[in-house]
Amino acid sequence: MLTLYKPEVSDLWFKEKMLSDEATMAYNRRWGGTLPFPPERWEAWYNVWIGSQSKDRFYRYLAQGDGRFVGEVAYHRDGETGQYLADVIIYAPYRRRGYGREGLELLCRTAKENGILALLDRIARDNGAIALFLDCGFTEVCRTEEYVTVKKLL
Repeated sequence: MLTLYKPEVSDLWFKEKMLSDEATMAYNRRWGGTLPFPPERWEAWYNVWIGSQSKDRFYRYLAQGDGRFVGEVAYHRDGETGQYLADVIIYAPYRRRGYGREGLELLCRTAKENGILALLDRIARDNGAIALFLDCGFTEVCRTEEYVTVKKLL
């Protein structure tokens, strides 16, 4: 069973670890793969995503019962469309254990509790996570050469 954990700035080593891991970031290969997230950026990022009182952003780690981090979930309001975009990343060594499904369900439940009416995600066409989102009640609303957009009414 996973819980949502609100990280401190000092916990962002895990985000840095995930973003720099090629296997974890394979889903992002089409858009550059791994991403730099050096410690000097942590506080500014934290202030926007976690420290702010805005309901337009939500970010949490997924933690096992023993406190070990296995991934992250987030949503944010897209400035252009006003829609809320979901984000679920499971650290590669923990994939294929049901954490993606559990994390996505926790994210949807939290978004609904926070008054969000729907979540969307744009997933690369070659990303197996499309099936996960569809299995969790999302429906396909758009398909391009690059990505599939899925949506769930909460």
